[in-house]
Amino acid sequence: MYWDATVVRPLEDFRIYVELQDGRKGIFDMKPYLNKGIFKELKSINYFNQVYISFGAVTWPNEQDIAPERLLSELKILEWESSTADHALFRVPSAPKALRRAKSCTTKGSG
Repeated sequence: MYWDATVVRPLEDFRIYVELQDGRKGIFDMKPYLNKGIFKELKSINYFNQVYISFGAVTWPNEQDIAPERLLSELKILEWESSTADHALFRVPSAPKALRRAKSCTTKGSG
């Protein structure tokens, strides 16, 4: 589906960088959910950093996931900038340091 996540990386301050199948890229803030039900486990930064993709959904090992509708409605889309035809970059004005420190994550079960 067009909203399937294809890339996810944990960022500082309990945010994640997400790329969707339709080409959109953005930042999703998990902080509002950390005190709610099954998401409390994500308060452990080591656990939070285990985020991965399962069948197009942003997921953690104990099956916490983000509903696609929620991801789409709250994703802060990155701005696209291009200074030359050979060089393009994406940026989030509030999170440039976090993007530079993002870790790569493995995609599991996508497709």
